[in-house]
Amino acid sequence: MTKTLTTLLLVAGVLSGCTMAPHYDRPAPPVAGGYPAAPEGYATAEVKSGETRRATDIGWREFFRDPRLQGLIATSLENNRDLRQAALRIEEARALYRVQRADLLPTLNGNASFTRGTALGSQTPLVQSATGNTYQVGLSVTQWELDFFGRVRSLSNAALAQYFATEEAHRAVYISLVSEVAKAYLSERAFAEQYELARDSLTARQSTFELAQKRFDAGATSALDLRDNESLVAQARVAAAQLARQRAQAQNALEVLVGKPIAQIPNLPEPMRLSDERIISDIPEGLPSDLLTQRPDIRQAEQELLSANANIGAARAAFFPRITMTASAGTISPTFSGLFDAGTHAWSFAPQLVLPIFDYGRNLSNLDVANVRKNIQIANYEKTIQVAFSEVADALVARGTLEEQVSGQEQQRNAESARYELSRLRFRSGVASYLDELDAQRQLFTAEQALVQARQLRLVNAIDLYRALGGGLNESGPVAQATPPQGTTTQ
Repeated sequence: MTKTLTTLLLVAGVLSGCTMAPHYDRPAPPVAGGYPAAPEGYATAEVKSGETRRATDIGWREFFRDPRLQGLIATSLENNRDLRQAALRIEEARALYRVQRADLLPTLNGNASFTRGTALGSQTPLVQSATGNTYQVGLSVTQWELDFFGRVRSLSNAALAQYFATEEAHRAVYISLVSEVAKAYLSERAFAEQYELARDSLTARQSTFELAQKRFDAGATSALDLRDNESLVAQARVAAAQLARQRAQAQNALEVLVGKPIAQIPNLPEPMRLSDERIISDIPEGLPSDLLTQRPDIRQAEQELLSANANIGAARAAFFPRITMTASAGTISPTFSGLFDAGTHAWSFAPQLVLPIFDYGRNLSNLDVANVRKNIQIANYEKTIQVAFSEVADALVARGTLEEQVSGQEQQRNAESARYELSRLRFRSGVASYLDELDAQRQLFTAEQALVQARQLRLVNAIDLYRALGGGLNESGPVAQATPPQGTTTQ
C-alpha cells in the first residue's frame, strides 16, 4: 500500500509540472519605432546639462530639488490612502496566490471520532439488537486532485500573475502619486504668485484711483479718466478674489494627496518661487521599446495577460478526466482503552475518476470565455503601450515649445514693464494722456500673470515626461523588480 501510494504521488508530481496553457508570445508593440519629430523650428531632444541617465535611474529627491516639495512627497508616501490601498491589495493577492498554490499538495488532516449506535445481529426477529461504541483516530487525505492535466497548476500560475500585476499596480500608483503631488504643489505655488501679483496690482490701482479722484475733484482730469481708474480697481479686485479662491482649492487638493494638513507637517521649509525651481527637464527619452520595461502600468497589463493565458490551460484541462484521491490510516476500537492495541489498525484508499461526458456545452463555453478574456487583455496591453507612447510623445513635443514660450513671455513681461515706466514718465511730463499709462499698467499685469502660468507649464511638462518614462519610483537610484513569494512555482 505504501509503495503504491508513493508511486502515485511521484507520478502526479511529475505530470502536474506541465500545463495545457498555450505558449505565451508577447504581442508586438503597436507603436512606431521612434517618437514623432518636434514642430518645425523647435528641438525636443536637446540635452543642455549633458544628462544621459534614464528617468528610472534618477531618484525623485534628485529630480525635485525643492526641500519643501521633497517633504510633501515623503509625507504623501506615508499617508496617502490610495497608495495604502494599493499596498494592501498586494497582501491580498499574495494570500490568494498561496491559497491557490496549496491545492497542488495534499492536505493532511487529523481525525478523531466517537460513534454510539444500535445494529441488528441478524435478520431473525428472535435476535435482539445490540448497542455499541466505536472509537477511531487517524490521519486522512481528502479529495486531493492528481493534477495530471495541469488544471490546478494553471490556476496557480494565473494567481501568481495576478499577484505580480497587483504589485506593478502599486508601483504605478507610487509613480503617479509622486508626480501628482509635485504638480499640485506647483499649481498651488502658481496661484499663490498670481494672487500676490493681483494683490500688489490692486494696492497700486487703489492708490492711483485715489490720486485720480483728487485730480478730478480739482478739475485737473476728466470723468472718463476717473472711471477708467475705477474699472481697473474693480478688475484687480475680481482677479484677487478669484486667485484667492483658486489657491485655497489647490491647497485643499494638495492636502488630500499628502494625506494630512500641511500645517501639521513638522520642519517644512518655506516655499520657493517658480523661477527658482530646478527640475531636470532634459531627460533622454530612449526608444519606445524601452517603455515595456520602464513603465509599471505596461508590466501590469502584461501580467494580467499572462494570467488570462494561464486560465486557458485550466479551461482546456476541464475536458479531461479529473482524478482525486481520498485516503486514511489510523486505529479503530469498540473501547477507548483498546484504541491503540494490536490488531486495531485500519486504512482505506479511495481514488476517484470523473470524466465529463455531456455537460450541455459548459466546458466549451468556459474555454470560449477564457479565450475572449485573453483577447481582451491583449487589447488592453496594446492600448496601455499606445497611451504610454502618446504621453512621452506629447511631453517631448511640448518640451522645446514651452522653453520658447517661457523665453518669449519673459521678453514680453520685460517690454511691458519698460513700457509702463515710460508711460508714467510721459504722463508726468505732460507728453501723453493718462489713458496710455492705464493701458500699460493693464498689459503689464496680464504679461506677469501669463509668465507665471508659462513657468508652471514648463515645470509640469518636465514632471509629465519624468513620469511617462517611468521615473519617480525610488528616492535615489534604481529599484528592484517584483519578486514572487517564497516557494513560488511558475509554469
